[in-house]
Amino acid sequence: MRPAFAVGLVFAGCCSNVVFLELLVRKHPGCGNIVTFAQFLFIAIEGFFFEADLGRKPPAIPIRYYAIMVTMFFTVSVVNNYALNLNIAMPLHMIFRSGSLIASMILGIIILKKRYSIFRYTSIALVSTGIFICTFMSAKQVTSQSTLSENDGFRAFAWWLLGIGALTFALLMSARMGIFQETLYKQFGKHSKEALFYNHALPLPGFIFLASDIYDHAVLFNKSELYQVPVIGVTMPVMWFYLLMNVITQYVCIRGVFILTTECASLTVTLVVTLRKFVSLLVSIWYFQNPFTRWHWLGTSFVFCGTLLYTEVWNNLGTTKSQPPKDGKKD
Repeated sequence: MRPAFAVGLVFAGCCSNVVFLELLVRKHPGCGNIVTFAQFLFIAIEGFFFEADLGRKPPAIPIRYYAIMVTMFFTVSVVNNYALNLNIAMPLHMIFRSGSLIASMILGIIILKKRYSIFRYTSIALVSTGIFICTFMSAKQVTSQSTLSENDGFRAFAWWLLGIGALTFALLMSARMGIFQETLYKQFGKHSKEALFYNHALPLPGFIFLASDIYDHAVLFNKSELYQVPVIGVTMPVMWFYLLMNVITQYVCIRGVFILTTECASLTVTLVVTLRKFVSLLVSIWYFQNPFTRWHWLGTSFVFCGTLLYTEVWNNLGTTKSQPPKDGKKD
């Protein structure tokens, strides 16, 4: 029952989170910092009461290791959200981040000297090809949609290239953080909920450097049209409502993933998260009428087929939680 409940949380929380994030970004493309800050603050407050026991519970993993992890996590979160301000459409954003498994695999080979099956090496080619197709077609859209001067078209394309660079950096940094977490969990044991709290609480002082941008967008949010919240009948600026729902759905999503990691095999978690990304992509295309050509669909199919091939789901449909990985190493 708990795994089924967790799957429901993941799909309901994560898919609706994408909708509210796109509602925010469409109105104010540069609102990534205030969204990130709100998400971090909410999860940190919740963790302070229910995980850290009001600061009375000492961490199982030394703070100095969390400081390193937090630096990477904070950077990834800020860069990923800021990329939406650099001419990156939401569908491309989701497709690009779907390459996280492959980035982790590549760094695992380089840093941890891991070796994988032929299925997983083949998945690298599929996912890389899919991301390249979607990225290339999005680049053509960026240049063709600029109906202003040639300089404006070049400027839009340059910002888009910067956004692609930001997403690539965040993808690799996230993979490096995953490897660092893996080594910590091997040394100190798994403490996922504790890591969730410290990863969101310790970076909060870093938002001081983003305070001006956060304040500016808070002012813009205050000026948005009023919206009466259904059921409770409270009236509030619509942008604050979108942000509140984004934060709540983000928490529901993370909690669902946390329950899955404690109840299911890693293969099952990967498969559920992959399918969730695919559903989120469909919702974004359908609800917001985002441009999506046949080439985008081809690239998307490559990405998700490659991700499923990475998990070796075709050969492991009956795999139990206690069965070891086929390559003999934990990845």
